[in-house]
Amino acid sequence: MELSEIRKKIDAVDDQLLDLFLERMALSEAVADYKNQHSLPILNKGREREILAKVTQRAGDKERYAYHLYSTLFELARSRQAELINAPTKVGARVEAALAAGGPIFPQTGMVACQGVEGANSQVACDRLFPRGNIVYVKSFEAVASAVGSGLCKFGVLPIENSSNGSVRAVYQLLQERGLSVVRSTRLCIRHELLALPGVKQEEITEIYSHEQAIGQCSKFLGGLKDVRVIPCGNTALAAKQVAESGSRTAAAISSHPCAALYGLECVNGSIQDSDNNYTRFICVAKDPVIYAGANRISLIVAFDNRPGALYEFLSKAAALDINLTKLESCPVAGSDFEFLFFLELEASVQDPSVLAMLEEMERSCAQFQFLGSYAEV
Repeated sequence: MELSEIRKKIDAVDDQLLDLFLERMALSEAVADYKNQHSLPILNKGREREILAKVTQRAGDKERYAYHLYSTLFELARSRQAELINAPTKVGARVEAALAAGGPIFPQTGMVACQGVEGANSQVACDRLFPRGNIVYVKSFEAVASAVGSGLCKFGVLPIENSSNGSVRAVYQLLQERGLSVVRSTRLCIRHELLALPGVKQEEITEIYSHEQAIGQCSKFLGGLKDVRVIPCGNTALAAKQVAESGSRTAAAISSHPCAALYGLECVNGSIQDSDNNYTRFICVAKDPVIYAGANRISLIVAFDNRPGALYEFLSKAAALDINLTKLESCPVAGSDFEFLFFLELEASVQDPSVLAMLEEMERSCAQFQFLGSYAEV
């Protein structure tokens, strides 16, 4: 048979498949209507399992392909049903309130809580997010969250992840506990230098101060030093300030080049970080959920049911909806028997009905679900 003839037959089969697919989706909508009337859940795992067993048995040596085809059909049908189900959800109400509270333009000013002191990377991120912002410096990430939660500051800026050292788990924990909403994010290229008082040589240094994340990002350099204590402190800029104020010629800080000029220090070694491609993402948080125009990212904290295929079901649904996952990271739950939370970030808009329906279905079906916000990254 000629290739052109084979393709004509494929086209004819495709036409039949499309007609049958549309008929199947229409029947799924009828199922959704019935479930609405009788308050039934969308997922019927027992029926899906029965159908998959029958399909794979009939498919012979193509059973794995048939299995994935029907699994995808189930995901699409459930996604469509989720759009039609009327049961209210917390995430639906939160998104509705956030869209109503937002506006076409992200604020350029306001009281902003920032951890550290002048010269901190958080301050640089804050200036990028709020060109005319009024920065309130506080001592810790917890203090940033408290300032926003109490209403002292309208916004707060926090580091959320680093390209070399991973997520800042303490910040994710704060987002979980305080219920703050992510409203914006930005990404900074970070360059660490070893700073000390003018004229100090590297061989004179016996103690180095910096933030834990910066220490982790310079682990190879620090691991090669002998008889040098590495002392964590609250912030890279604070480390530079402490070294400057101490007057000690044996102390140094891992900090930024601008902090050298700011605190009267000199660069002893400018090649200390593990990777030159070193970026840190910062988020802007607010007390109440707000979604501004142009929001195209969604952040979630999710615990899937502890059963085979639970994570796959979500991933296949996201793939079926053409949603790109930009972050999927597991975090063990303290005190549990190998249970995990997942930090998720999606490139998607909550104004897309199918995306919102997916989030609502996740809230209904997941063991734990927290919508952190929908926002744009600048």
